Amino acid sequence: MSITTTTHLNFRGNAREALEFYQSVFGGQIMVIAYGDFGLPQDAPDADKVVWGQVAADNGFRVMAYDVPGQAGPAPAPASPTSRENGVTLTGSPFFLSVRGDSVEEVGGYWEKLAKDATIVEPYGPARWAPAFGMLTDRFGVTWILDVAAPYSVA
Repeated sequence: MSITTTTHLNFRGNAREALEFYQSVFGGQIMVIAYGDFGLPQDAPDADKVVWGQVAADNGFRVMAYDVPGQAGPAPAPASPTSRENGVTLTGSPFFLSVRGDSVEEVGGYWEKLAKDATIVEPYGPARWAPAFGMLTDRFGVTWILDVAAPYSVA
């Protein structure tokens, strides 16, 4: 038996926009089902909002998203935004999304796209533990860690 985990992000009216953005970054297929597709009257306030959405790519990237009904506008800010101070990460966010690849160039390409209108927490570049690492909070308020897998050696 095997299982997989997929991050499921909750938005307040902009899940479709977020899914389209993530598809533009990572590629793959996007699937979106609106509340109206599930029987909510088409003239209801949330009929066009996402009840279930997903981006799935052959490269292994997968994320799901949802619009919380009746919750329009930006999500509440975490108690403290993610920042780096004195070499440590401080955050009020309950999670980060991690993307790990095999090459600096591949992951750097994802970084460049995700960084559009993002807040850079730690610039993408060489790190002591990996060939490259970076952290940012995207324009939807999701904090991402991107890094390149370090070669392991058996001692």
